[in-house]
Amino acid sequence: MAALQTPAAESDFAAASLQGASVRFGELTALSNITLDIPVGEFWTILGPSGCGKSTMLRLVSDLIPAAAGSAVIFGKSTEEARLAREIAFVFQDATLLPWRTALSNVELPLEIGRKRGVTIPAGDRTPMELLEMVGLKGRENALPHELSGGMRQRVAIARALVCQPKLLLMDEPFGALDEMKRDLLNMQLLEIWRETGTTILFVTHSISEAVFLGQKVLMLQAHPGRIKQIVDIDLPSPREIKIRETPRFNKYCSELRALLEEC
Repeated sequence: MAALQTPAAESDFAAASLQGASVRFGELTALSNITLDIPVGEFWTILGPSGCGKSTMLRLVSDLIPAAAGSAVIFGKSTEEARLAREIAFVFQDATLLPWRTALSNVELPLEIGRKRGVTIPAGDRTPMELLEMVGLKGRENALPHELSGGMRQRVAIARALVCQPKLLLMDEPFGALDEMKRDLLNMQLLEIWRETGTTILFVTHSISEAVFLGQKVLMLQAHPGRIKQIVDIDLPSPREIKIRETPRFNKYCSELRALLEEC
């Protein structure tokens, strides 16, 4: 008698698995034959020249665009199944907050939409108010977006992304428009959130130093068409502090990635 096979546990799957995935827009191939597995709970940053498909990769993983060839699988599910199960959240470069809603009501918005659509969203470990506190906005919950700085608006967007307990958080240059001091602060807060939640994070950036500071691995993409150039392991102490950027090892990684970027 054949042995009974039990269903695979979610932990048996990669957080995101791309197998020969390609994306085309008309005659343009934006991504070509991408094959990689991103383990659960890891923080990956994505670098590459303009037009190499960094944002396209996030949109493929989040089910915003389809693959022209190959496949994208999230925790063993199709991207559509993972999206409908609220397992994926996306933070864009623009915070995209509703201007007439307070910081708190912007964070609550995904829960409200879920209830209206009859979607059951499990109660998170933190309430929307607690999430705002976690991102450093305690006392600003009643502020409207125009009353918040750019960095504060992005923190609201991160709290909103976390309210449904996503297992995979996609971030497309969320700090690109901020000054260096605000970016450093949010980098530190994001690492703390990652450690606390265990969420898998894919983070697109144009900053080499930001990629090294945040990432356990840096995925370097090459353009025309977008494809994997190299995956670089970042072996730095954890938890990371801003002062690590002054160390020879940090600068060595930055130099290595800069050389790779020049070859792309």
